[in-house]
Amino acid sequence: MAALCNILLRAKRRWCILSPAAWRRQSCGCLLSTSAPRSAEFYDDPVAAVRDIPDGATLLVGGFGLCGIPENLIGALLKTGVKGITAVSNNAGVDNFGLGLLLHTKQIKRMVSSYVGENAEFERQYLAGELEVELTPQGTLAERIRAGGAGIPAFYTPTACGTLIEEGGAPIKYNRDGGIAIASEPREVREFNGRHYIMERGITGDFALIKAWRADRAGNVVFRKTARNFNQTMCKAAKVTLVEVEEIVETGTFAPEDVHIPGIYVQRVVKGRHYEKRIERLTLRKSGDDQPKATSEADIVRERIIRRAAMEFQDGMYANLGIGMPMLASNFIRADITVHLQSENGVLGLGPYPKEGEEDADLINAGKETVTVLPGASFFSSDESFAMIRGGHVDMTMLGGMQVSQFGDLANWMIPGKMVKGMGGAMDLVASADTKVVVAMEHTAKSVHKILEKCTLPLTGKRCVNRIITEKAVFDVCKDKGLTLIEVFEGVTVDEVRKSTGCDFTVSPSLQPMSQV
Repeated sequence: MAALCNILLRAKRRWCILSPAAWRRQSCGCLLSTSAPRSAEFYDDPVAAVRDIPDGATLLVGGFGLCGIPENLIGALLKTGVKGITAVSNNAGVDNFGLGLLLHTKQIKRMVSSYVGENAEFERQYLAGELEVELTPQGTLAERIRAGGAGIPAFYTPTACGTLIEEGGAPIKYNRDGGIAIASEPREVREFNGRHYIMERGITGDFALIKAWRADRAGNVVFRKTARNFNQTMCKAAKVTLVEVEEIVETGTFAPEDVHIPGIYVQRVVKGRHYEKRIERLTLRKSGDDQPKATSEADIVRERIIRRAAMEFQDGMYANLGIGMPMLASNFIRADITVHLQSENGVLGLGPYPKEGEEDADLINAGKETVTVLPGASFFSSDESFAMIRGGHVDMTMLGGMQVSQFGDLANWMIPGKMVKGMGGAMDLVASADTKVVVAMEHTAKSVHKILEKCTLPLTGKRCVNRIITEKAVFDVCKDKGLTLIEVFEGVTVDEVRKSTGCDFTVSPSLQPMSQV
């Protein structure tokens, strides 16, 4: 009995046990508390927030292009001079902004990214053997980070089956003579329900550098528009998460259902002193929204492809459009149909380009262009975006191509040793068996065949293309039987198509003139 009394006394002190009368008079919050809350630390100086990041640390750095990057925290790393960084980030900004600044100072040893893009210094250091680059499909990168944050060590994905990612041997680091110093490892492959999947490992970081819009004093975080991207996922996958924000508000300002990241994931909050919010590709809609008329031969060819590609849109369709001609096809969507455009950086319901003065640095598409959204649009994180894509919820994806094989293999991301832009989200976009894949491209490149028996460049996807649209013709692709010519442009003969095509094809008995919007 004495032992039981001691237990009850200790419990009373710990749990604030109250009599029924006392309970009626007040509500004791500590009834539901087993330990002191771990509050986020708040900093005015970003340098102080990053000062303990050591050489050789793995950093998860949020952002997509220049949208939603932690400008102040990156600037602080320049001041501390930390070296040997492994930076996990979708891309590395541009030459003179974002992570590109840390590339210039040689503070980054390895990039784990999906896209090199237009960062010339990034590409130069990689090809010169000065920088290790682990190129990873964008959706796989997002899912690896999500898995790491959720305590999942590995998972299987259909993305990149049959490519260099599966086979291994992709150059992570070049020798100075152009040979491969470090190559990627092959992936484990398993079959589920008749399809092949490769195993990918989760990613975690020592620190996550995050850009958000607002935080409250409890460490809860809210993002703004497409600046959510990789930021939301990375918050959950590091030992220490540092969030820089534009505004700090009092606890209770956010309704609980409006919180994007709960404070449990956030260790440090920094109020940003200055934001440039540079726009990578300011793209505006001219008043009147008139389409410029094609004048050069090259423009005429491109517009022909674009106008035919726009015929693929159907009423009510969810579609994802790649950079270049595919995205331009959205300018020719017929007025009598509704197409819901999805962009892999985290938006569904893309609208037209903004008019001058309406642009918003926190609202871009996957091509880093300024955009608007339509009524009913939604924003979400990168891992959510690729769940839509891999899960087959997108009806059609349209991409450009460097090469397509007669059985639908696609190559569009790399010329080994010469040009590396990265695969971005393309490998994920062609991975779903339930999504129609349309390739819009010029028929040849300087008289060199682009439609071939077998692709000679590293593949983006294997037997994934359903239709090819060029300035000369339209082909349907059967993964077992090959190509069928279904349309030719006015004035182009079947013999001309054969001469400019590097493989055999069947001519449809109902061959039609190429349609145009």
